[in-house]
Amino acid sequence: MLRVTLRGRGVPTVVLGSGESMLFGRAPDVALPDVDAQLRTTALALPRAAPHVSRLVGELAVGEEVARLRWHGSTGAQLSSLFDAPGGARRVALATGMAALLDEGENHLLLLRGREEAAGFADLVLVLDVEEVREGADVAPVTFAPDQDPDGDPTTDAPHLERWSREWYVALALAEPWLSGADDYPRPPSNREIYERVLAWRGHAWNLERAQRVDDAIRAIARLAFGPADDPFTVTQGRVQNVRFAVGRRAAETSLVTTEDLEAVLDAQARGAGLNPTA
Repeated sequence: MLRVTLRGRGVPTVVLGSGESMLFGRAPDVALPDVDAQLRTTALALPRAAPHVSRLVGELAVGEEVARLRWHGSTGAQLSSLFDAPGGARRVALATGMAALLDEGENHLLLLRGREEAAGFADLVLVLDVEEVREGADVAPVTFAPDQDPDGDPTTDAPHLERWSREWYVALALAEPWLSGADDYPRPPSNREIYERVLAWRGHAWNLERAQRVDDAIRAIARLAFGPADDPFTVTQGRVQNVRFAVGRRAAETSLVTTEDLEAVLDAQARGAGLNPTA
């Protein structure tokens, strides 16, 4: 049989055994079944979850031989683990409806900007430790989070860039390698390349011909993508060029810009409506 331990900073430790399942999120009680299911189901409300975190983000089901994580929320998240295979590591971006089997040992679940802090939002890291135990071994009881409103407040929009704004276009140009699938060995574009890309899309690029204005936009994007606590411009040393790779990838991971955004810009460019893309 299996035993799965969930833990994280500020999160009560939960231990599940084979035949048990758990719902977790900002207010997962709303998804508890009305009648007893085959698996015993409990709910864990994540303390200090950001208001844009879905009420139900994930479902953990523990069987006799496998533990499965099913993702229900729209909140951006990544699953990573170590396993005995060439390459040695797995990292998966989770989307609504996806399911993944957990590897034996430590699995890390990262909710992007999922924790509310005094200075803004920070990533929330949950550790899912899977181990095989002897039949009849004791399993610690589930420890619940502090009581919260079972209905929960409506989920809000995550921090985002205004569509068609200057910073939005800069983020799109910066994240284009990840959005277009050319991310095997992406080289983040230079300030000049970002300016030329925006100019080609719109026919006008504000004042981005000045490198400082591109730097300013990237700094604003980084603060929104990472949150004040993890902003690479405040926690690391160096020029913009040294962190723009991380900012571009993070902008794509947190959906500040998406493949749909890139398609919309290319469509507007093809119609000659760059300056009036909604026409």
